[in-house]
Amino acid sequence: MNDYFSNEEILAKAKEVAKHLSSTEQVRFYKQAEEKISANQKVQALVDEIKKYQKESVNLQHFQKHEAYRQNEAKIDELQKELDSIPVVMEFKQSQGEVNDFLQLIVNLVSSRITDSGENSSENIK
Repeated sequence: MNDYFSNEEILAKAKEVAKHLSSTEQVRFYKQAEEKISANQKVQALVDEIKKYQKESVNLQHFQKHEAYRQNEAKIDELQKELDSIPVVMEFKQSQGEVNDFLQLIVNLVSSRITDSGENSSENIK
Protein backbone atom coordinates (compact mmCIF):
# COMPACT_ATOMS: atom_id res chain seq x y z
CA MET A 1 0.00 0.00 0.00
CA ASN A 2 1.33 3.44 -0.96
CA ASP A 3 1.46 5.88 1.99
CA TYR A 4 2.82 8.71 -0.14
CA PHE A 5 0.85 11.27 -2.11
CA SER A 6 1.91 13.49 -4.97
CA ASN A 7 1.77 17.27 -4.70
CA GLU A 8 -1.10 17.21 -7.17
CA GLU A 9 -3.10 14.78 -5.01
CA ILE A 10 -2.49 16.89 -1.90
CA LEU A 11 -3.46 20.11 -3.70
CA ALA A 12 -6.63 18.48 -5.05
CA LYS A 13 -7.57 17.35 -1.55
CA ALA A 14 -6.76 20.82 -0.16
CA LYS A 15 -9.09 22.39 -2.74
CA GLU A 16 -11.80 19.96 -1.70
CA VAL A 17 -11.28 20.83 1.98
CA ALA A 18 -11.32 24.55 1.12
CA LYS A 19 -14.64 24.08 -0.65
CA HIS A 20 -16.06 22.40 2.45
CA LEU A 21 -14.66 25.12 4.72
CA SER A 22 -16.20 27.86 2.60
CA SER A 23 -19.63 26.35 3.23
CA THR A 24 -19.34 26.34 7.04
CA GLU A 25 -21.60 28.51 9.17
CA GLN A 26 -18.66 30.67 10.32
CA VAL A 27 -17.52 31.45 6.78
CA ARG A 28 -21.07 32.02 5.54
CA PHE A 29 -21.69 34.51 8.34
CA TYR A 30 -18.34 36.21 7.62
CA LYS A 31 -19.19 36.60 3.93
CA GLN A 32 -22.58 38.11 4.80
CA ALA A 33 -20.95 40.56 7.20
CA GLU A 34 -18.37 41.46 4.56
CA GLU A 35 -21.14 42.18 2.04
CA LYS A 36 -22.91 44.42 4.56
CA ILE A 37 -19.66 46.32 5.17
CA SER A 38 -19.11 46.82 1.44
CA ALA A 39 -22.66 48.08 0.95
CA ASN A 40 -22.59 50.52 3.90
CA GLN A 41 -21.81 54.02 2.59
CA LYS A 42 -20.97 55.44 6.01
CA VAL A 43 -18.46 52.65 6.62
CA GLN A 44 -16.88 53.10 3.19
CA ALA A 45 -16.63 56.88 3.69
CA LEU A 46 -14.88 56.41 7.05
CA VAL A 47 -12.50 53.81 5.59
CA ASP A 48 -11.62 56.17 2.74
CA GLU A 49 -11.05 59.03 5.17
CA ILE A 50 -8.83 56.86 7.39
CA LYS A 51 -6.78 55.82 4.34
CA LYS A 52 -6.36 59.48 3.36
CA TYR A 53 -5.05 60.38 6.81
CA GLN A 54 -2.78 57.32 6.85
CA LYS A 55 -1.16 58.45 3.60
CA GLU A 56 -0.71 61.92 5.07
CA SER A 57 0.88 60.41 8.17
CA VAL A 58 3.43 58.58 6.07
CA ASN A 59 4.41 61.85 4.38
CA LEU A 60 4.44 63.80 7.63
CA GLN A 61 6.64 61.18 9.27
CA HIS A 62 8.98 61.15 6.27
CA PHE A 63 9.40 64.93 6.43
CA GLN A 64 9.70 64.81 10.23
CA LYS A 65 6.67 67.02 10.86
CA HIS A 66 6.23 65.59 14.36
CA GLU A 67 3.40 67.79 15.66
CA ALA A 68 1.37 67.50 12.46
CA TYR A 69 2.01 63.75 12.47
CA ARG A 70 0.78 63.46 16.07
CA GLN A 71 -2.40 65.41 15.22
CA ASN A 72 -2.97 63.30 12.14
CA GLU A 73 -2.61 60.09 14.14
CA ALA A 74 -5.07 61.41 16.72
CA LYS A 75 -7.57 62.05 13.90
CA ILE A 76 -7.03 58.49 12.61
CA ASP A 77 -7.68 57.11 16.13
CA GLU A 78 -10.87 59.18 16.38
CA LEU A 79 -12.12 57.96 13.00
CA GLN A 80 -11.19 54.37 13.85
CA LYS A 81 -13.19 54.54 17.09
CA GLU A 82 -16.17 55.91 15.16
CA LEU A 83 -15.82 53.11 12.61
CA ASP A 84 -15.49 50.43 15.31
CA SER A 85 -18.68 51.65 17.00
CA ILE A 86 -20.85 50.91 13.96
CA PRO A 87 -22.85 47.69 14.57
CA VAL A 88 -22.12 46.18 11.14
CA VAL A 89 -18.38 46.69 11.73
CA MET A 90 -18.59 45.07 15.16
CA GLU A 91 -20.45 42.14 13.60
CA PHE A 92 -17.81 41.85 10.87
CA LYS A 93 -14.91 41.92 13.33
CA GLN A 94 -16.58 39.28 15.50
CA SER A 95 -17.18 37.00 12.51
CA GLN A 96 -13.62 37.62 11.31
CA GLY A 97 -12.30 36.54 14.69
CA GLU A 98 -14.43 33.41 14.65
CA VAL A 99 -13.23 32.44 11.17
CA ASN A 100 -9.61 33.12 12.15
CA ASP A 101 -9.98 30.95 15.27
CA PHE A 102 -11.59 28.19 13.20
CA LEU A 103 -8.83 28.28 10.58
CA GLN A 104 -6.15 28.34 13.29
CA LEU A 105 -7.73 25.23 14.80
CA ILE A 106 -7.50 23.50 11.42
CA VAL A 107 -3.89 24.60 10.92
CA ASN A 108 -2.99 23.28 14.37
CA LEU A 109 -4.76 20.00 13.65
CA VAL A 110 -2.92 19.54 10.36
CA SER A 111 0.37 20.55 11.95
CA SER A 112 -0.03 18.10 14.82
CA ARG A 113 -0.95 15.29 12.41
CA ILE A 114 2.16 16.02 10.37
CA THR A 115 4.29 16.08 13.51
CA ASP A 116 2.71 12.87 14.81
CA SER A 117 3.21 11.22 11.42
CA GLY A 118 6.84 12.29 11.36
CA GLU A 119 7.43 10.90 14.85
CA ASN A 120 5.84 7.60 13.90
CA SER A 121 8.03 7.40 10.80
CA SER A 122 11.20 8.03 12.79
CA GLU A 123 10.18 5.35 15.31
CA ASN A 124 9.80 2.88 12.45
CA ILE A 125 13.36 3.65 11.32
CA LYS A 126 14.88 2.81 14.73
